Amino acid sequence: MAEQSFKMFCYQCSQTAKGTGCTIRGVCGKEPIIARLQDNLLYAIKGICAYLYHAREFGVHDSEVDAFLESGFFATLTNVNFDPNRFLEFGLKAGAMNIKTMMMLKQAHIKAFGEPVPTKVQSGTVKGKGIIVTGHSLKALEELLKQSEESGINIYTHSEMLPAHGYPGLKKYKHLVGNLGKAWYDQKQLFAKFPGAILGTSNCVLLPTSDYQDRMFTMGVTGIPGVKHINEFDFKPLIDKAKLLPGLEDKPGDVVLTTGFSKSVVLSLADKIKNLVVSGKIKHFFVVGGCDTPGPKGNYYRRFVELLPKDTIVITLACGKYRINDLDLAEIDGIPRLIDVGQCNDTIVAIEIAQALSQVFNKPINDLPITLVLTWMEQKAVAILWSLLSLELKGMYVGPILPGWVNEDILKILIDKFDLHLISEPEQDIKQILKQ
Repeated sequence: MAEQSFKMFCYQCSQTAKGTGCTIRGVCGKEPIIARLQDNLLYAIKGICAYLYHAREFGVHDSEVDAFLESGFFATLTNVNFDPNRFLEFGLKAGAMNIKTMMMLKQAHIKAFGEPVPTKVQSGTVKGKGIIVTGHSLKALEELLKQSEESGINIYTHSEMLPAHGYPGLKKYKHLVGNLGKAWYDQKQLFAKFPGAILGTSNCVLLPTSDYQDRMFTMGVTGIPGVKHINEFDFKPLIDKAKLLPGLEDKPGDVVLTTGFSKSVVLSLADKIKNLVVSGKIKHFFVVGGCDTPGPKGNYYRRFVELLPKDTIVITLACGKYRINDLDLAEIDGIPRLIDVGQCNDTIVAIEIAQALSQVFNKPINDLPITLVLTWMEQKAVAILWSLLSLELKGMYVGPILPGWVNEDILKILIDKFDLHLISEPEQDIKQILKQ
């Protein structure tokens, strides 16, 4: 990236924190660009570490990723790096390392549980005692399923744990009975009503209310004051607690969700998809998902999908899928119009599908009728954003607000170099995308 992209900033000033172009301390009143780019890199590293942590639960690690984490953290020290262009290079490198990490985690999941298959998941409750599991650790869920198999307790997933139902090695447990709730931020309302025990396996755990604090457990790096912590996957205290709590009613949910569309499942339909595209029955593919955030601005994504023409396919993933995964979008000649490929780390699956379609149509990904419409870009999501940028993907739409580390000048670079778009109104964005 050319240094003149940041010509408004004075590098000498960045070392002395004086003058009209300070890039670090903002003495001149301008936004401190280096601090923003450092924040970006730290968010990306946090995201990589989250996936790397879960990969290590399966005994998988990578020395190249570890080395990048060292250099990335080191680069954020005060008086080490004043070059904004170098920090942009670090961002792209972080994206590449995140792709490698997501691939490691995907392969670890498949080795442990088999490749996901399309699976219907109930959204209601079954009569009997229950435990609900939130977070991202499929390893923790497996250990809990093993230890609770003869207990008579039913296990429910929440939020990013929904894709667990598609793995043969997990869905074989008959007491894995369904998924309750939606994205991570409904915990306080959902868990207060859920009479059983609750397990938080990783990030996206909220501080509990008094309604359920005594019924909640954490594990791993997760910790909440006043909440019991599980060590070394020993879930006996959790199971014992669930046995003492009231049971749930037999109450079917309003919708049946579908998850488990792996790369192999989608690619087995590649020839059919190609014929449907060539014949004009499929006009465009959209990847709509990401890390959902509360508030009315998030309604954009549901409205966006509702307004899409019926000759389009929607691939969704991460907790952002809960904005749309209860919609009945029907099929196009047997191809589902709504395809859930998994957790946020399963962005690697969406990438692989896009790369495979690129080979099928013998075109670069940027020339395919594929558009990414992504929600919220902090921590793990920012690592994913830079993964996509590292692949030089262009024309993505992001929202509902700008990431906290982006200022006017960084945004200009992302727009000029990667044709990044901020979401506006669903009708306007769809019209803009489909005219291309």
